Amino acid sequence: MSRRNAMRRPAHHASPRGGLSTHWVRWHEMGWHTLFIGLVLLGVGLLFVSEMAAADEFHMRPGIRLEGHVQKLMVAGPCLLFGIFARPSWLRRHAGLVYAGSLVLLGLVPFIGEERNNARRWIETPAFDLQPSEFAKLAIILVLARVLARNRLKSVGDWAPPVFLTLVPMGLVVLQPDLGTAMTIVPVTIGMLYLAGARGWVLGLLVAAGVGLGLGAWRFEVGIQEYQLERIDTWYESIEAEPLIDGRHGPGFHAYHSRMSIGQGGWRGRGLGRGIANEAGVLPERESDSVFAVIAGETGLVGATAVLLLYGLLIVLLMRGAGELRDRFTRLVVGGVAIYFAAHVVVHCGVNLGLLPMTGLTLPLVSTGGSSLLVSLTALGIAVGLSANQEPSLDGDAFSRF
Repeated sequence: MSRRNAMRRPAHHASPRGGLSTHWVRWHEMGWHTLFIGLVLLGVGLLFVSEMAAADEFHMRPGIRLEGHVQKLMVAGPCLLFGIFARPSWLRRHAGLVYAGSLVLLGLVPFIGEERNNARRWIETPAFDLQPSEFAKLAIILVLARVLARNRLKSVGDWAPPVFLTLVPMGLVVLQPDLGTAMTIVPVTIGMLYLAGARGWVLGLLVAAGVGLGLGAWRFEVGIQEYQLERIDTWYESIEAEPLIDGRHGPGFHAYHSRMSIGQGGWRGRGLGRGIANEAGVLPERESDSVFAVIAGETGLVGATAVLLLYGLLIVLLMRGAGELRDRFTRLVVGGVAIYFAAHVVVHCGVNLGLLPMTGLTLPLVSTGGSSLLVSLTALGIAVGLSANQEPSLDGDAFSRF
């Protein structure tokens, strides 16, 4: 192209300078089906929170209010659009800044955070209580994607940056303490390392070492809080039904009522709003950490399986979309988001089913937690947007597993 023709090039071909832009968006390549499933799950959450609020109002109990959930959705909703229109180059350049901001928030928690249930994790804001550990998950995905975009993990030194960047926020989260978040950060990191080309046997050794350290901490009661030790002991002892029933008025209260709600659901459930969790109103955190138990109790095995299939389809579509992207950074971000959703679903449902020790963790897009909704919608928007908001890339690398 001549200099004169270049000067006459239409303005809409100029490269955008801002962080948000529709310039590179290829609307026909947008992951509409992925976005649709995410919105369906959001609707599922709205439906069940509405039924919980109606049950509390009918039984004249203080507790869940639909207006609070709607307010959180209104605050978090624009983050979905932000993610869709965020430019890949802007995300890459500012990944370090997002990561640093998450560390600052985590560092402020011990000083200005609010303590609940033996943990200091929340910072009070006018809209909702901010949980910095939720933002740390998305920050870790972005910063790992940036580091691993040019790091093939070929030597021992290549492992130091991603491991260090993960351990710093994990250490701050453990100090809160927040076992649930730590349980999701680990698989997200391991999964992204695998997608970046790490050898399976090396990751296997890391996982084995982590499991060994965890078992040692539990066995010798080193580096673990007393209430966490009690939760692990309760889980271990209540795998059988009799110890669980015996402890229903003590440490096993939450686990007992969660599994009772699921068991009462049967095949088809007791009906919306008529599950034992809503009738009795004793299941702790039923709108957030125990929402799967409510779903299973009111829609039964059929409804709970349908929700899990929706999540499974969402995760598969995200991973498939990641494999089709040419740019290594965007692939790793989308793949990381898929693993983020998978880790949350596995841990949340595993806890409610009694397969994992009791810990507080939301079900993304469904639970009513404000920070969870904000991060989940932002992550979904970014993953969907990167599939269509493609900027020119000369990266010929691809996931060897796809």
